[in-house]
Amino acid sequence: MTVSPLPTPADDPGAALPDRPVLVTGASGFLGRHLVRRLQRVGAEVHGLTRPDAPARTGPVAWHRADLGDADAVRAVVREVRPAAIVHLASQVRGDRDGDLAVSMLEANTRAAVTVMIAAREAPGCRVVLAGSIEEPRGDEPPVSPYAAAKAAATGYARLFHAQDDLPVTVLRIAMVYGPDQPDARKLVPHVCTALARGVAPSIGSGTRGVDWVYVEDVAEALVLAAVQPDAPGRVLDVGSGRAVTIAEVVAELADLAGHHGPLGLGAHADRPDEHVHLADPEPAAEVLGWRAHTPLRDGLARTLAWYRDRTEDAAAG
Repeated sequence: MTVSPLPTPADDPGAALPDRPVLVTGASGFLGRHLVRRLQRVGAEVHGLTRPDAPARTGPVAWHRADLGDADAVRAVVREVRPAAIVHLASQVRGDRDGDLAVSMLEANTRAAVTVMIAAREAPGCRVVLAGSIEEPRGDEPPVSPYAAAKAAATGYARLFHAQDDLPVTVLRIAMVYGPDQPDARKLVPHVCTALARGVAPSIGSGTRGVDWVYVEDVAEALVLAAVQPDAPGRVLDVGSGRAVTIAEVVAELADLAGHHGPLGLGAHADRPDEHVHLADPEPAAEVLGWRAHTPLRDGLARTLAWYRDRTEDAAAG
């Protein structure tokens, strides 16, 4: 099976994608939904890969079913789609420090990525973009969690496949993504936005940890660039702002945007132990992809709050 290589983008990176098939794993997730919409805007033929037991889906995305642990099933999808690019977003995100999570993290985050890359090797010219994590260790640092270790292992395999098989794979180590339409209401920003929209205080920890926040639409842009820019294969790039803003500062910003003058819920429960600040180095992504996080934090939070406020009002009216 031969896939025609993507043309080199000119001023518009999306110019390489009209009518080209792009396969997205995790397409129904938070980041996946935004990436799918961006790919559709540039005219790509979008294919989504979902679990065999997932509900039937309709719409402009061509859906395929396969277990990412089943190498033969993933190969079959790749043979059918013949993608010009695969963007692998499917993941199990757990920040817990519990070593008992090691096996499940390896299955969901390392084995799945390896399966995707092995399938992509059979489609010459197919670009691969892996969503890594800003929590992956650097140098001699130990991983902070089984999740971080599993993501780092997937990045190691990406380097291996690029070096040995010339697989055109790029890893983006993504910082803390926030924005509208995040389906897991337990995550910090959806929880705070929903609470404020209802006029009640959120319930969070001390809020002292610094976080590198990056708006979801900016990340979707980086993923598209990584799939088309000629110098991206073989690179491991951070995607984030490079600036730490504490959780308490973000909660206060959202409260200000919402006109909430009551308690902010800080200290309502204990912080997770052994938390670290992980900052992106944005310069390599700027050099290789021509990408920087360009949405100011307050603007992104305002858009996010407005989305959750509209949904909360709709639910109350319905």
